[in-house]
Amino acid sequence: MADVGLEGSRQALEAIFAANRCGTPFQRLQNLPLNHLFVHTTANLIDTSSALHKKPIQFHTGLGDNDITLTKSSPAHLQQFISEYPSVPVVILHASYPWSREAGYLAAMYPNVYADIGEVFPFISRDGQEGVVKQILELCPWSKILWSTDGHWFPETYILATTQIRSVLKTVLGDYVRKNQLNEEQAVQLVRGILFTNSKKLYNLHLDTVLAPSPQPMAASLDRGQETTRTSRPNLAILEKLRKLECKWLRIYWQDYTSTARCRLIPLKRVIATLESGKPMTLSITKAALGLLPNDAMIPEATATGAYALQPDWSSLKPGPAPGHASCFGVFHEMDGKDVAICPRTLLRKTIETAASHGLTFILGFEIEFVIMERNPDPTSEEKYRTMTNDGHAWSVARVLADTGREGSFNSVVDDIVDCLDDAGILIEQFHSESALGQYELVLPPMPPMEVCDALLHTRQVLESVAARHGFRMTLHPKPFADRCGSASHVHMSVSSPGGDEPRVYEAFYAGILKHLRAIIALTYSNPTSYDRMVDGYWAGGRWVTWGTENKEAPLRKCENSHWEFKTMDGLANPYFAVAAILAAGTNGIVKRERLTWGDCEPDPANLNDEQRKKLGISQMLPADLKEALQALKEDSELGDLLGPAFVRRYIDVKEAELEMLNPMGVEERRRWIMERY
Repeated sequence: MADVGLEGSRQALEAIFAANRCGTPFQRLQNLPLNHLFVHTTANLIDTSSALHKKPIQFHTGLGDNDITLTKSSPAHLQQFISEYPSVPVVILHASYPWSREAGYLAAMYPNVYADIGEVFPFISRDGQEGVVKQILELCPWSKILWSTDGHWFPETYILATTQIRSVLKTVLGDYVRKNQLNEEQAVQLVRGILFTNSKKLYNLHLDTVLAPSPQPMAASLDRGQETTRTSRPNLAILEKLRKLECKWLRIYWQDYTSTARCRLIPLKRVIATLESGKPMTLSITKAALGLLPNDAMIPEATATGAYALQPDWSSLKPGPAPGHASCFGVFHEMDGKDVAICPRTLLRKTIETAASHGLTFILGFEIEFVIMERNPDPTSEEKYRTMTNDGHAWSVARVLADTGREGSFNSVVDDIVDCLDDAGILIEQFHSESALGQYELVLPPMPPMEVCDALLHTRQVLESVAARHGFRMTLHPKPFADRCGSASHVHMSVSSPGGDEPRVYEAFYAGILKHLRAIIALTYSNPTSYDRMVDGYWAGGRWVTWGTENKEAPLRKCENSHWEFKTMDGLANPYFAVAAILAAGTNGIVKRERLTWGDCEPDPANLNDEQRKKLGISQMLPADLKEALQALKEDSELGDLLGPAFVRRYIDVKEAELEMLNPMGVEERRRWIMERY
């Protein structure tokens, strides 16, 4: 075989395909060397392909036709081939029955191997099917397990296999839940992975799932023939966590389309009673909630008829932001359990899932800039807040911290903030003063996209709550002082999936972002006040569509390899929307292999002449105001399709109504109005 060579292999295969095109029926290859040739040639072609998605090879093992030699059908014989082609995905079919443990072992030990547990449904007994699932799960991660009906000839084989796998998973996982080896959330993730998500990712299927987690809890007793009890194991796990927090209240938050943090408080006794009954914790929230302005006026395009089911995402449960309170973020569902396309968390979740279907994952980290003000003791003044005393406040200067320990000093309550965040599992990386009076920056740790958005919003609540308890006011106003630096919410990003540090991957990712940056700005600079900050010379990312290595005057600052900073975002943006837009554009850039046609801009792009900008591929300016940014979003049909027309339409409707409300205000009136609400 070694003498044949790759070119000879291709010629032999072309002859086979040519014979098939001439009408000769394709028959199974019976010649062993020719079989080897076919398989190795296919693997070589996949291995050397430049495509981001590599097609898997499926191998028939174990259970099947009677011309198979049983002793040679174990997947263990594939081990040398698997090692020889580590970048070629290999799918072991039919659960390799009766060699199921061998299939699970190979899938666990080799990153490129997956175990498909089809065909044993419905070919072997119920006990045998349960045994196969248990044997595969002994060692194999559930992210490596696939399922297929292997249905053929009769339609009944498809429905029978589907019915049996559901019943078997219910029995096996129910047993694991009762033994506290899994909780319900993990069981749901396992089922979604095996029945849909793993295959979607491996085969690059552009499909949506109807396997949404059910709003109804899975009963603790799931065995056949046993009576179903009313208390679910997962609810018990949540109850245990809530009791450890020793809280009196649960806050369920959602971030609306104006990035107003809204929440409902529920007495913990009510939460406990609901969860103990085995029911999900569900709130009925008017559909107008996702169409309100900050003054609670409803936009004409929203409706006050009907309600959403707001359900807590228990994975986001954290203590705080006040003593005796716990918080989590809610997800909107229709009353029948279906996704709500305009739900902020659902938008980001689907964006993350789309990226994952292309094998992409990300790590993000936020910087929070904020201004601390004192409450004005003069009740007759129009100014509710006054600036801090200027004791030489400047960027990162030590003297700002000199009064730490003095009663009444904001620096003396920083420990309280850090303690609250530590209790919530948010371990900040840095804290320092910024340029404006009373301005500080807090750096959050890197996390996956959904978790980092939750951490950002929870941290803001902690900052606001702790400051208020000590008589201070925290504001995220992007430009509270016309002659000083504004406040941002910079986000650091890295492509964390394998190959993410390769230029061909991360340059395409950031090229996708730059391509759609003018439209993305509508979501990251979401308030007319945001554009007061977008000026040159203030390290705010400037006004030009470009990037630069360690250039703080570029909207995208390259730090190292795939680690870049997105600078044109502030605290008035809804982070779920902003991150979804950034990741959707970047993922699309990788899928379409966008080229980074912009050169590395080292100087401030505002100081370049037209010819210098042309050499660097800098041709566009960022929108001058929110109206122009919303128009760019309307015109960017590609980004609109990525985010979903329903979301884009609702976002634009809310923002245009918000503009109509804010535009008549004078500069100072609007400044005070924003500061009171953000």
